[in-house]
Amino acid sequence: MRRSVKTILLLIVLVVIGAAVLRLGHDYFMRTAYPLGYREIVEEEARTQGVDPALVYAVMKAESNFDPDATSHAGARGLMQITPDTFDWLQTKLREGVSYTADDLYTPRVNIRYGCKFLQILQDEYTEQVTALSAYNAGMGTVNRWLRDPSISEDGVELNRIPYPETERYVSAVLRNYQTYRELYEFDEIGGTFHG
Repeated sequence: MRRSVKTILLLIVLVVIGAAVLRLGHDYFMRTAYPLGYREIVEEEARTQGVDPALVYAVMKAESNFDPDATSHAGARGLMQITPDTFDWLQTKLREGVSYTADDLYTPRVNIRYGCKFLQILQDEYTEQVTALSAYNAGMGTVNRWLRDPSISEDGVELNRIPYPETERYVSAVLRNYQTYRELYEFDEIGGTFHG
C-alpha cells in the first residue's frame, strides 16, 4: 500500500516538473519567435509618440521580422517598412531640424522614430485599429476612398471588409502579433512598460 502511494506521489511530482519544463520551453520558443528587438529605442519612441510598444513590435514583426536592412518590392525600407515618399511627408510632421535621406530609413533609431510617428498619426486619424493598420499598409488615400464607399464601410469609420487581400493578410498578421506580444510580455496600458 505504501509503495503505491509513493509511486503515485512520484508520478504527480514528475508530471508537475514535466509541465513546468514544457512551459519554460514554450515561453523560450515564443520569446525567440517574438523578440523585443531594439527594446530601448522602441520604449523611448513609443512613449514619446504615445503609441503602444506592443503594437510597434507587432508591426516590426509583420513588416521586416526585425531586419533593419529589409526592402520591399514597393521600395519600403527598414524595420517598420516606410516608403521614401511617406518618410518625406513624415519629416514635415516631426520637425527635427535634420534633413534625412531615404537611406536613413535603414538606421533603426530613425526608422522606429518615424514609424511610431506614423502610427500615432494614423491612430489619431482613424479611431478603429483595423482602419489605422489598413492605412499603414495600403495608404491613407486608399483607406479614405474605402471609407467613402458604402459597400466597404457603412459608417465611414469602420471597414466592413478590406478590399486588398494583401492588406487583409497584413492586418490579420499584425493583430495576431499584437495579441501575442501583449500576452507573452504582459504589457501595461498604451505607452506603458511590460513585465517579463
